[in-house]
Amino acid sequence: MPMAAINRANRHYRWQSGVTLIELIVFIVVVGIALVALIGVFNQAARANADPLIRMRALEATQSKLDEIIALKYDQGTPTGGIPACGTAGGQSCDNSPDPDMNDVDDFHNWSDSFDGYQRSVTVTAADNLKTITVSVRTPMGEVIRLSAQRANF
Repeated sequence: MPMAAINRANRHYRWQSGVTLIELIVFIVVVGIALVALIGVFNQAARANADPLIRMRALEATQSKLDEIIALKYDQGTPTGGIPACGTAGGQSCDNSPDPDMNDVDDFHNWSDSFDGYQRSVTVTAADNLKTITVSVRTPMGEVIRLSAQRANF
């Protein structure tokens, strides 16, 4: 093969090998943009990762206090076992007022406590022989979990 043909082949080969500086810069810019987007998504996911745990803890605190209150007597005048119900024939009158005994539903009206940055509060309202108990828990992030139940006079 003549030397001129080899030189032409080598020039052609050198011309097509490697990447240009422009291609390299475009590649770096595209990868940089993609990396910034991925880091943003990762950062958001890392911040929101604890949210379900905080909500679950608040829900458990709300449910446990609501269960504790629902298990108590309807009123101070209600005997153990609930029969005869207060305010009925043969039963004592219902007073629907809180007292410091914490042994019936009314006693928890406007009750509150706090733990580990959570704030828990209870309200009790009475109407037509039904008491509505609402337990609210405010998480450290300011979200409020609220559960309500009704306790009947039976």
